[in-house]
Amino acid sequence: MNRFVEIRTYNLRPGTRAQFHRMLTEVSLPMLKRWHVDVVAYGPSPHDDDSYYLLRAYASLEDRQQSQDRFYGSAEWREGPREAILALIDSYAEAVLEVDETTLQGLRRSV
Repeated sequence: MNRFVEIRTYNLRPGTRAQFHRMLTEVSLPMLKRWHVDVVAYGPSPHDDDSYYLLRAYASLEDRQQSQDRFYGSAEWREGPREAILALIDSYAEAVLEVDETTLQGLRRSV
């Protein structure tokens, strides 16, 4: 069965990547796990000092939309770390790929 992998890339405000990484690992990842979001991989992009990536997997495009609506619409996110995290992001982009299980496992990192 194929899965859909969302690749989200962040352009962070200069000098904030370490803080963003700390907030992602200490706050966002535990939240995403509680909301049953399949985080495949994340981390600083090696091509410059202000970029970061997050890969998430979904069963379908509908699953992706529903999952994100639930998570980003939740009080836990809106009343929690949302403002602090968004303050570190200059811009972001998303791409979604359909991949087979072998490819997905090849992308997966311990999270």
